[in-house]
Amino acid sequence: MEELSAKISELERRIAALPQGSITVKKIKGRDYYYHRVIKNGNRTETYIPFDQVDGMRTQIGERKVLETMLKKLRKQVPTITQDTPVDSAGFHTIVRMGDVLRTQIAVVRKYKKRECIQKLRDYIFGDYIDKVFVLYGLRRTGKTTMIRQILAELSDEEFSKAVFIQAKHGDTLSDINDDLRLLESKGFKYVFIDEVTLIEDFIEGAALFSDIYAGSGMKIVLTGTDSLGFIFTQDDQLYDRAITLHTTFIPYREFEDVLGITGIDEYIRYGGTMSISGKNYNIESTFATAKKSNEYIDTAIANNIQHSLKYYQDGGHFRQLFDLYQQGELTNVINRVVENINHSFTLDVVEKAFKSSDISITARNMLHDKEDPIDIKKHLDLDAVTFGIMQTLEILNKEDQMIDVQESHMAQIKEYLTLLDLIVEADLVSLPDTDNNRKVTIITQPGMRYSQADEIVSNILQDKKFNELSVFDKSRVIDRLRSEIMGRMMEEIVLLETKLSLPDKQVFKLQFAVGEFDMVIFDPDKLCCEIFEIKHSAERVPEQYRHLIDGEKCKATEHRYGTITGKYVIYRGETIDTDVIRYLNVEEYLKALN
Repeated sequence: MEELSAKISELERRIAALPQGSITVKKIKGRDYYYHRVIKNGNRTETYIPFDQVDGMRTQIGERKVLETMLKKLRKQVPTITQDTPVDSAGFHTIVRMGDVLRTQIAVVRKYKKRECIQKLRDYIFGDYIDKVFVLYGLRRTGKTTMIRQILAELSDEEFSKAVFIQAKHGDTLSDINDDLRLLESKGFKYVFIDEVTLIEDFIEGAALFSDIYAGSGMKIVLTGTDSLGFIFTQDDQLYDRAITLHTTFIPYREFEDVLGITGIDEYIRYGGTMSISGKNYNIESTFATAKKSNEYIDTAIANNIQHSLKYYQDGGHFRQLFDLYQQGELTNVINRVVENINHSFTLDVVEKAFKSSDISITARNMLHDKEDPIDIKKHLDLDAVTFGIMQTLEILNKEDQMIDVQESHMAQIKEYLTLLDLIVEADLVSLPDTDNNRKVTIITQPGMRYSQADEIVSNILQDKKFNELSVFDKSRVIDRLRSEIMGRMMEEIVLLETKLSLPDKQVFKLQFAVGEFDMVIFDPDKLCCEIFEIKHSAERVPEQYRHLIDGEKCKATEHRYGTITGKYVIYRGETIDTDVIRYLNVEEYLKALN
């Protein structure tokens, strides 16, 4: 029964996030215009659909119908015992769950481990907060709904009798929610959890209803949804100083291992970023198992997130520089391209450096067991052709190929929103001695997304004609080398990102010299001291790994700028150990120790 209820609940949640109704076509002056038709309470509404969104909406409407058919079949399997403990849901406009039905729905999460950030939600539910709502938001599959169910499971029997779960859906209005909350308040309910609240079209403009009316009268109201940007807009207006927020998008390595039970930095690189599944089949069912799945996630969880929120914020008046893209039906595509280009630029940089480096020729020589006549891989690859093939495969259009010119202002605004969504974080890349020439490194906080797209690029190289002149064994070894290089760079970024986020009172950056670099520096501006690091995707210890850390000139220049060096470390995949000159730190142990 618990498993059946969980399946029904999951289907209802997925259906609620999909558009209902149908698509109609009107011919005006010889051109086809598409409209989304919805009939509710006998009233028909039609909303214009930009051309580039028609296929996506048609697919989503079709998916909803399939899921609704599945839901009907599952509901027929529900035993009549549920009628022995009826739920008094008469008169509600929305999907409302309480009592034994809700208890059955949340039973499945009792076996799940909890994310550390649940403590903030726990403090709100069991604390003395008044006049405030709790906003739980993040990208899809980062544990929001599960966290709500886990908190519901922690309520005492008396508290649970006053708890209710509301599933918002497309077509619901704030008026509907208001009527339901008024009825719940009259029945003595205190703990109200509203899932997918951002699906309500007038939510952004009327969210103060929850804090001013109901939280102010003693209700504990938890709001959650996938349109993170919509919540951010409400915090600047309707919920300003009226909300406690918790963002679930970033999942550090520590939680990936502790909650999902999946160990190893390489597994985190391949699949980290969501809480969608655990267990032995993770690599098969993961959100980022393939580039195709990652692209679908970018489209639904990120591009649609931004566009939906902008559409309903200030009645669509906050598109700013993106309005022309929205009018032309290009906004979703451009958001996708921006996310993809961040990942593609990263990967192309790694691939090109690998091709141009001297050790790739050494690798080729060793592969071919020909010590007298090393083969330069660069001669076997047309890099321009490879780059063009990569762009074709991943559907990245050059500016001249786009229907509308994408300006730097468009890119900058989209990156602002990606930052607000916690999808990207920028780290400093500092140069010595010329500190005025610093740059930024853009890090994707969901590593599985980056790796799947990077791996697609590497796989595309197999299609290059010159590369195919190599034997199957040589091609395999070069591809493995490139994937290892990508993992190494990603491991550097993961360590840099998690260290930066865990030490907000310190400066964490990458430091470059005229020749060579420190992969990470942690500078304490209060104590005027620093620690320097090399980060290596290796389980072996060799002196070459720390040659820069013991370089007298580099250390002197660093101490002149950042104070006394108090520690020199190599973070790698081997065991933690001290040597005479350096301290080696295991990467998994290092990341798990970060707060």
